[in-house]
Amino acid sequence: MAGEWLAYGELGLAAIGFAPFALHRWSCGLWSKQKIECPEELSGLDMTILLPVWNEELIIEKKLANLSKQDFKAHLLLVDSASDDQTLSKAKTWLEDFPDAFESHKIIPMETRKGKTAAVALALKELEGSEGIIVMTDADATIMPGALERINRWFSNPLVGSVGGTPQREGKFESESEHREIYTLLRVGESSHDSTPFLEGSLLAWRAGMVSASDMYLSANADDAQIATAVRLNGLRSIQDPDLKFSDQMPLTRKGQRRQKVRRAQGLIRLLTRKRKHWFSHREGRFAKILRRNAWMHILSPLAIAAGGVMAIMRNIAYLPETSLTMALSAVELYCLASWLLARSNKSFFGIRTAGVIMCGLENLLVALVHSGRGKSLHMWEQHTDVRETLANQ
Repeated sequence: MAGEWLAYGELGLAAIGFAPFALHRWSCGLWSKQKIECPEELSGLDMTILLPVWNEELIIEKKLANLSKQDFKAHLLLVDSASDDQTLSKAKTWLEDFPDAFESHKIIPMETRKGKTAAVALALKELEGSEGIIVMTDADATIMPGALERINRWFSNPLVGSVGGTPQREGKFESESEHREIYTLLRVGESSHDSTPFLEGSLLAWRAGMVSASDMYLSANADDAQIATAVRLNGLRSIQDPDLKFSDQMPLTRKGQRRQKVRRAQGLIRLLTRKRKHWFSHREGRFAKILRRNAWMHILSPLAIAAGGVMAIMRNIAYLPETSLTMALSAVELYCLASWLLARSNKSFFGIRTAGVIMCGLENLLVALVHSGRGKSLHMWEQHTDVRETLANQ
């Protein structure tokens, strides 16, 4: 009898943990059918490219060249987080060699490294009072031809406050491709319904004046999600454009990938926790529901699944599966365990791939919650040097 009670408890926790993923996936699939069309006309607004960098000597020249090839000429604001390599000297030399690449350019060197969010906040202070569109991009991202023009057209819609690009990640991990497909579907669906709180900092644009330095939480990462959420809470929409593409290189090792995912997870968890007063806000309308569901998936779900896992271990140690309920539950547990282990080792296959991606995602969220509970912040991290070396050799 006690074994069955453990089984019922495990089922309840599993329902709490997995239900939001199924519900939100179904909702976003429906919402994404109501596509938002990019306007045909330009907004007439000037554009400033914000490029935060730290130790990017291997790829800074390629990045500047990629930006200069855009068919819309913009201003450039480069913020260097106290690089200790040749990033600054190479950037200055390139800009001297190609003086007409941008409408104007300015470099702000920071005296000490404080993390990307602090660099973005410094740029926002520099741009206070300016008008137009701010386009933030990462040094390791290559944006598609015509990206700036497409972004400019989006802002001819007065309801749009921020627009994010859609990643095309290069690398050998199939689980990452599956993760990106799911992630993009959710973000595009949220954008169609109202707004998404999470956009990609590798290519993110917003109206100048919609976000101030005070909106940024300096000791946390996920600066891009902080910006997207601030824009929506300030009254305009934050959307991800599925046709606005950029490419980047995923970390080359599983350890590097997990490190990146845990860091990102902590940033999103901390953002959602800080915005908890908006989860049930009538004023925010549909966006409150989107925030609430993401909080459920990012905070409550990993805790529920972890607790369910503990109950499963206790039940299987103390009681043999004897009833149809416990035998069926043991089979499901084996399926979840296999999908998680195979996805972790990049050996997933059809039938378990999606489950494996979700299980690995829950693992990363749980690790991020543990780090946060211990007071460990991941907003400053060691660079993925293998990614930079790969990009430099392409």
